[in-house]
Amino acid sequence: MTEPTFVLTARWILPLVDEPIEGGWIRVDQDRIVEVSRESVPSGAIDLGDAAILPGLVNAHTHLEFSDLVQPVGHPGIRLSAWIAMVIDQRRKAALHDRDDSIERGIRESQESAVTLIGDIATPPCRYPECNDGPEIVSFAEVLGLSATRSVDRMSAANAHIDADKNAGISPHSPYSTTRETIAACVDEAVRRHRPVAMHVAESPDERELLIAGSGPFFESLKAIGVWREGQFPWGERPFHDLIEMLRKSPSALVVHGNDLQDDEISEIAKHSNMTVVYCPRTHAFFGYPPHPVDRCLAAGVPVALGTDSRASNPDLNLWREVQFLLNHRPDLDPQAVLAMATINGADALMRRQYGRIATGCVARFGTVATEAKSIEDLSADFASRPITAY
Repeated sequence: MTEPTFVLTARWILPLVDEPIEGGWIRVDQDRIVEVSRESVPSGAIDLGDAAILPGLVNAHTHLEFSDLVQPVGHPGIRLSAWIAMVIDQRRKAALHDRDDSIERGIRESQESAVTLIGDIATPPCRYPECNDGPEIVSFAEVLGLSATRSVDRMSAANAHIDADKNAGISPHSPYSTTRETIAACVDEAVRRHRPVAMHVAESPDERELLIAGSGPFFESLKAIGVWREGQFPWGERPFHDLIEMLRKSPSALVVHGNDLQDDEISEIAKHSNMTVVYCPRTHAFFGYPPHPVDRCLAAGVPVALGTDSRASNPDLNLWREVQFLLNHRPDLDPQAVLAMATINGADALMRRQYGRIATGCVARFGTVATEAKSIEDLSADFASRPITAY
């Protein structure tokens, strides 16, 4: 897009805040959408022909620092507790400059698949490359530690990260790796600064066993890697209700993965419009979990966004392939809802409403998919099989 002002048209336009438009057009001025119309196409428009124009995609959850990996860590069906121990070992081997290179590689890969906004879990200190036409990044400073010393150190690094980046959020890693006091401190900081919070929650039944009984594979893994602290577990009979009560105070709370969420917990999340479940379909499949409760989340009115997690659990960072995975493996989901999960819902959760939709005032970054479809049903079939191109 070289001209500051232009009109774009194609066979289909999917605003996602409105019904799909057949043969409509979009006017762009200075990298912003200034008009979307169903009327006759103005002369001089750039016609993309047999294509559908979508808003740029939103990857609501990833770990860019692992983008150097050529294949996932471990093997399909590995227990999460065992996988985490392997990932910790992987992280310890990575030099700081290698991590910066990995982040840049992950950003480039994301951009190639039409991702325009990324929610990245970062280990401060970290650096992002300067790139004016690249995706915007909401960088969540990761905080973890079951010891007081580790918690204070990571909280200090997170505050410095947030001070330096007006877009940054904060991420208490998970209830199995972060104390309740530190989680509360992260939420307090997010409230004070009006920033989003992201946290890995209900990833596996083993996590639930640790929080309720203080036993099981996670107990063994924490002991083996030398980070177990007496008195941190168990939490009680309803640990995820307690966690939801803490997170719901945030300006925006991303409940990441949620593979093991139960109906009563989903109902509790649904009470809070600032909470979003972030689902990483191919990572969920890698661990061999039972079907994700995404259908029950949507039925309860819980917004669901999509993420790729990292190359430690996923073959790539192509968010469109997450969309296609769902279109091909979850026929119970409405294709339009799946598209919203890859766009609007992630943008809203990341507190960047100028992304993820084709509407006046929004950022003019798009994805295009080749299609000759004459109906919405045919269009969804093309989405399930054809790649997306950044525009």
